[in-house]
Amino acid sequence: MISEEDARHRILEAVGPRPERTILLSDALDCFSARSVVAGLPLPTFDNSAMDGYAVVASSSRKGARLPVIGEQPAGADRQLRISPGEVIRIFTGAPIPAGADAVVMQEDTTREGEEIVVNIDVDPGEFIRRRGCDLAEGQKILGRGERIRPTTIALLASQGLADVTVGGQVNAAIVSTGDEVVTSGSKLDRGQIYDSNSTLLQALVQHCGASVKSAEHCPDQRERLIQAIQRGIESHILVITGGVSVGEHDLVQAALRTLGAKIDIWRVAIKPGKPFLFGEVGGCAVFGLPGNPVSAFVTFLQFVRPAILKMMGANNLDLPKRSVRLTVDLAHEGDRPHYVRGRIENGTFVPIGRQESHALFGLSQSNALLRVAVGESLKAGAIVDVQTWD
Repeated sequence: MISEEDARHRILEAVGPRPERTILLSDALDCFSARSVVAGLPLPTFDNSAMDGYAVVASSSRKGARLPVIGEQPAGADRQLRISPGEVIRIFTGAPIPAGADAVVMQEDTTREGEEIVVNIDVDPGEFIRRRGCDLAEGQKILGRGERIRPTTIALLASQGLADVTVGGQVNAAIVSTGDEVVTSGSKLDRGQIYDSNSTLLQALVQHCGASVKSAEHCPDQRERLIQAIQRGIESHILVITGGVSVGEHDLVQAALRTLGAKIDIWRVAIKPGKPFLFGEVGGCAVFGLPGNPVSAFVTFLQFVRPAILKMMGANNLDLPKRSVRLTVDLAHEGDRPHYVRGRIENGTFVPIGRQESHALFGLSQSNALLRVAVGESLKAGAIVDVQTWD
């Protein structure tokens, strides 16, 4: 049995980034940039109005001034208008600032009287003008290599006129759930049987990483059928097997993998829940064997499978997000493995949720954070702790 730190290190050493690809910007959500990108255009690209109102020369626009309106500049094509002191131009939000103007007075701060306005406030130079490049300078870095492309990132790249982007490689996964006691949804449930929730959970987790699920199937505890399922699964980049990785007479996964020539690099990790964890490689496919209990499968996926997928996709940050919160209860851990306590962040506090056994799916479903409690560690209510989040 090895430490979780050693297990993670070995896994990340064994997997590498997939080949980069260029895709449409509209398809790039949650991908990872394969290159750094700098701005080719400043934002805004020209001085423009932040308000509907009137472009003015501030020095001639004191409170009470009566000024003629000599033109109009809507948003869109620059009409190349110009004003002199004592003149104003009707202007709209986003419209180019006319030459000679150094401020915009809001329409609410004026009174329109025919072809003139009366200014109802004092106007200072620069008011309500968005200067060229005030948001983003030309040549400024806008996206780093390995950064996740978010909806707002897509908007920023689109503002540069980009139609496509180069991202990290695509990763697809196969999922195999095992066990004679497990039946698929829609089937009749006999006494002693349970519905397959692990496969559904793992599909969602894979997709949440940004990878795709190529196949998902259930296999009973039959050696030949398991070998066949694994053979199909290793056609993907990664194979995730849940159940059958412990040491019981019906735990057939490790033997089936070795029959196919798999190299087993990790077997059992000092983590709770999730000790019966397996990692290996066969036919160029990274294989993860997760425990059959749903909470164990969930925790080991987040700690070991997720970072591997992200590295293969070209991410530069493989860690789960962390938050500092206040613990609401005393916690002490006297076991022999670090324990990941499931709980919920509420108003800056962390509250353990439900039963902490590895089968307790309902409590997991109500949780949004994990607190790692080290062997022998005691934590008091009110302590500030760092928790991992996944939503």
